[in-house]
Amino acid sequence: MAGKLTATLPDLGWLYRPTFPGSWRRSKLYPLARWTNGMAFRNINFSPAGRPVIKIAEIKNGISGQTQFTDADYDSVYLMREGDMLFSWSGQPESSIDAFWWRGPEGWLNQHVFKVDPDLSQCRSDFFFYLLKYLKPHFIGIARNKQTTGLGHVTRKDLEEIEVGVPDKALQRAIAHILGTLDDKIELNRRMNETLEAIARALFKSWFVDLDPVRAKAEGRDLGLPKHIADLFPDSFEDSELGEIPKGWEVVPLPEVIEINPVRRLRKGDIAPYLDMANMPTRGHSPDAVTERAFGSGMRFISGDTLVARITPCLENGKTAYVDFLKDDQVGWGSTEYVVLRPKPPLPTEYAYCLARSNEFRDFAIQSMTGSSGRQRVPPEALSHFLVVSPPKEIAELFGQLIMPLFSRVYAATRESRTLAALRDTLLPKLISGVLRVKDVERLTGVIIT
Repeated sequence: MAGKLTATLPDLGWLYRPTFPGSWRRSKLYPLARWTNGMAFRNINFSPAGRPVIKIAEIKNGISGQTQFTDADYDSVYLMREGDMLFSWSGQPESSIDAFWWRGPEGWLNQHVFKVDPDLSQCRSDFFFYLLKYLKPHFIGIARNKQTTGLGHVTRKDLEEIEVGVPDKALQRAIAHILGTLDDKIELNRRMNETLEAIARALFKSWFVDLDPVRAKAEGRDLGLPKHIADLFPDSFEDSELGEIPKGWEVVPLPEVIEINPVRRLRKGDIAPYLDMANMPTRGHSPDAVTERAFGSGMRFISGDTLVARITPCLENGKTAYVDFLKDDQVGWGSTEYVVLRPKPPLPTEYAYCLARSNEFRDFAIQSMTGSSGRQRVPPEALSHFLVVSPPKEIAELFGQLIMPLFSRVYAATRESRTLAALRDTLLPKLISGVLRVKDVERLTGVIIT
């Protein structure tokens, strides 16, 4: 096998011989770290509770409804903790093979992913992470050349063949500091956005699901709300087909308050923003990337619409987006497996997103799925049977006034993060290949690396 690989190296030279500054020490990649492959779990290992089993899906999308758990104990070398470095070496080359920091809870590592522990006598962890990121095009090329049934692999033998450059520790620190500062700000924005969205969703749940203000008023408790807001809520309940609801409110089918798949105009062949299923967020409302593509067939949407994946396992994984990435006059499009939701006034557009993220809506949608195993989907007409408690105009408008600023802050932070990510992705290959020096970055950005 080794002889066969060596024989092919002249044709694949760029894949195994990346570009590095001539002054950097040369080394094979594999000896620079300890690479621990995850375990091959079987169904018998899974249990209703315990630690999550961390697969590529969890690394990319976090813990979801499709995550499997185990209450068994294994060798601690397979236990992942926040901040561990991971390298997914198998899957669709362009979308799966990459380096990551684990940001979730403790869990057991599944096969097809290496836990990477750099040899700190040779490489700083932060620099080694960006070294793997620099090598991503090479990993993709290697995996693509081995692709058979849709999957490609980067093997231990490949890691032993790739030759990399290693600068001194001071330069490693400087490069990692530049790139890490950008990533730290992106991560800070992500956590802030999670908090802001959690506030909006908690307010939605409190007012329209748990009915907290009405319950507090009915029981003579302090609502903790300003008087002008508290006065909008009734102090008693009345019976309905959903049980007790606030007096004067209504129970209505979803289409009475939210349009399902409203008509949007886009001509075939028009170039328009395109959101594919892979970039639909499972956490937060903002997609990672939106591209431009000629319209063929798919669901169309405008700013303020909410998109919900209706097919398994995307629905269970929570793929849901709020469209705030289009200009006012733009129409975007995406998968035929989206359901588009648009609230009717006086409800704010953000109401549909909060509803789509609620357990009540998600459970109903999942239970409404039809079709063969593995390709089940929600018929849009099934959502017509979902009942909601409709608030009066004053409360609907007030809800919008309170949550719209939260979504605006998320939008601003997301835009900033995309700009920072673009800058990072521009600087990374230039710094590690030697096209740009640290001093060049200091001069261009005004950031002093100490």
